[in-house]
Amino acid sequence: MIYHLFQYLESIGVDFPGIGLMHYLSFRAILAAVTAVLTALLAGKRIIRWLQSKQIGETVRDLGLADQIQKKGTPTMGGLIIILSIMTGVLLFCDLTNVYVLLLIVSTVWCAALGFTDDYIKVFKHRKEGMSEKGKLVGQVVLGFIVGLTVWMSPDIVVREKVEAPESVERVLETETTVTTGRYVQEDVVKSTKTTIPFVKNHEFDYRWLSPVKGAWGWYCKWAIYVLMIVLVITACSNGTNLTDGLDGLAAGTSAIVGVVLGILAWLGGNLIDSNYLNIMYIPGSGEIAIFMSAFVGALIGFLWYNSFPAQVFMGDTGSLTIGGVIGVSAVLMRKELLLPLLCGIFFVESLSVLLQRLYFKTTKKKTGVGHRIWSMTPLHHHYQDKKAPDGPVLIPKPVPAQHEAKITVRFWIVGIILAVSTLALLKLR
Repeated sequence: MIYHLFQYLESIGVDFPGIGLMHYLSFRAILAAVTAVLTALLAGKRIIRWLQSKQIGETVRDLGLADQIQKKGTPTMGGLIIILSIMTGVLLFCDLTNVYVLLLIVSTVWCAALGFTDDYIKVFKHRKEGMSEKGKLVGQVVLGFIVGLTVWMSPDIVVREKVEAPESVERVLETETTVTTGRYVQEDVVKSTKTTIPFVKNHEFDYRWLSPVKGAWGWYCKWAIYVLMIVLVITACSNGTNLTDGLDGLAAGTSAIVGVVLGILAWLGGNLIDSNYLNIMYIPGSGEIAIFMSAFVGALIGFLWYNSFPAQVFMGDTGSLTIGGVIGVSAVLMRKELLLPLLCGIFFVESLSVLLQRLYFKTTKKKTGVGHRIWSMTPLHHHYQDKKAPDGPVLIPKPVPAQHEAKITVRFWIVGIILAVSTLALLKLR
């Protein structure tokens, strides 16, 4: 809103020192991040008190963890703090006519509603399982199709495959209004199913290569494959973050690290000079995603003030599903979804541990009558905690001595930082 106010003032001839700063992505990104942090810090305490007054406390399952029972009654649904903080920064400083921003806003609200429904059922309906897995999956898949079909159909979502900027162009070309004029672009924008992939010459992979047919039907087939990939990515990211949310500060801190990298990638992909230098596809308008991700990271940092060990509030599914949805959608819009297995390695491994554990347990139970486990408990972060011995054999026994929750969280953060740096380094590896 402030961004559009400044745009309006310029259009009617109003001029005062600093009015042109709103053209710069860097300035608006900083303001969005600071606004989100302050909103989380100021509103967080009041939201926590309101949750306590409504007796919206965490329902703790008996997982056999020694310190798990201490969390009983801690306010949940703290994802409301994250959502409020994100939307405050975004609505004030993003270009609300930008298709990428609009899709991210829709995704945030959609996933928030999905997670809120799940938490509502758990807290007020006293059903510990919350929404059914199928119900969540349907909601995530529908969002994936909304985003995927928009990427396919919208004339505003395009890429420029070959761009060159003369050496005389100054660094001030970070402003979105300048880099999209087309004066320094050799080719017209195109609708493309190309995405970024590491270790190859041009960092590009085209989904049309997976199409079994050519010609007119091949055109439809490649877009169908791309849309299905988008659905898969968004669903996987949303569920992966949800599974990671099991220790104080784990999901929020890890997601903040991922958000920083996605913001940097959005900045580079939306800037003519940087994308040309790094030989990555230039996506006009995608620089606005960097501002959204700045608000996203700011909201998570502010939330960590209350969510770090010992947590005063939990994000619940209201927060975790929203965070995962934002990460998945932003990666898809920037054509960086194939980098997520590395960048979101923590989420990927957590999800994989649950899938492998279930598969191994069912397989061994069918063969021997007694279900075996790979780890003593999943998601993987619970494997390292102090807990009672599980029923049945375990392939990888629990570590001795068990690790404190805060130590596990910080070590996961460190791994997340290593993965984040590795993801950025891939931009120069061919």
